[in-house]
Amino acid sequence: MQLQKENILIVDDDVNILELLQRHLQSWNYHVFKAISVKEAVVILRDTKIDLLITDLKMPELDGSELIKFVSEHYPKLPKLVVTGYPSVQDSLSAIKSGVVDYLTKPFTKNELKLALNRSLKATEDKQLENKKLDVNNKAYGEIIGNSEKINNVIQVIERVKNNKATVFIKGESGTGKELVARAIHYQGKFSRAPFVAVNCGAIPENLLEAELFGYIKGAFTGAETNREGFFQAANGGTIFLDEIGNASLTVQSRLLRVLQEKEIVKVGATKAEKIDVRIIAATNSNLRDMIVKETFREDLFYRLTVVEIEIAPLRERKEDIALLVDKFLFKYGIEYKDRFIKITPEALSVLERYNWPGNIRELENVIQRAVIMCDKHIDITHLPEHLKYVLNFDESELPALKVIEKQYIEKVLRLTENNKTKAAQILGIDRKTIRKKLEE
Repeated sequence: MQLQKENILIVDDDVNILELLQRHLQSWNYHVFKAISVKEAVVILRDTKIDLLITDLKMPELDGSELIKFVSEHYPKLPKLVVTGYPSVQDSLSAIKSGVVDYLTKPFTKNELKLALNRSLKATEDKQLENKKLDVNNKAYGEIIGNSEKINNVIQVIERVKNNKATVFIKGESGTGKELVARAIHYQGKFSRAPFVAVNCGAIPENLLEAELFGYIKGAFTGAETNREGFFQAANGGTIFLDEIGNASLTVQSRLLRVLQEKEIVKVGATKAEKIDVRIIAATNSNLRDMIVKETFREDLFYRLTVVEIEIAPLRERKEDIALLVDKFLFKYGIEYKDRFIKITPEALSVLERYNWPGNIRELENVIQRAVIMCDKHIDITHLPEHLKYVLNFDESELPALKVIEKQYIEKVLRLTENNKTKAAQILGIDRKTIRKKLEE
């Protein structure tokens, strides 16, 4: 069986060079993706697993050196090969510092390209062998951005599960990046070439979810005019990500249990089972244990789903990651809306780092997206939403915790009543038992 070749992204504003590179690479059976700008390249990198980047340096608007910098920060394991018609010592040194494996000068022969290609891919293989243990100091792991202890703990678990098909359950508040973690499990492991199918169980009407997941046969229900495959068949051999699993009906839950137990599915309206090989990753921001008590979620399915659990901390508990996330979104939306890099002032960044982000990363991304649209070359405090600016009006360190205020108040009442607990309890509006408990605390 022939191994599947690598995905190679080539970036150059010269269409003739792109076509030349594409012909050579395809003649060696590589899968080729093309981009004529840094902006197009970023979109492809975001949506596709790329194994090697080949880029020109001199391009209009954003040049290749900026793309190399972005890839080094956000895709540190991705090898980079520079092809340029304007070589210079400064460019060479800058490229080497950014982790570029090789440097090819135009015009080049097919053989020179082949040798540079082999060196780039071989250097990456050697590096992976040397680094079998995960470097948790990386700023990016797939699309997961962060260097906090909580994110590093998540990455450590991903490393444990990425190369097997154990069922994984991801917990976290809305907007924390549960799908990014699911994608990292799939695309960072050995099954990355297989399909990855994401299904939001909360976005599909309950009466349609069963048919969408498992497929149906002609005549199974009104409107079923042909046989149709479901999401599980589409994900066969790979991974299916079931987001908001708590929204699944008890009927769908029963069918999911069968998939996990028997490794088979039955289409709606069919009687014959089909064997299936799919890794299930489920996620929710609901409390499934509470749902089990209320009998709206099956306990046996819960334990089948939670073979491995990953909990993603809310952004307010890992504020040291905010600057890295801001940098990612500035690059993304700066290119998309302005065709250039957008900077942020230290004062504005300080506001973002002090805010508690109830909407988590999704809210942060929306704030940056809006600010990039509203600004010219840099984001300052005036470009931030009004509700964020309140953090400028006080120093959080000067605000005592509620327990501290309560303690001070109880102590003051006791002093005024000369330690008469009965009278103090009357003034405080609590009983003697409660005040004794408060004093013990």
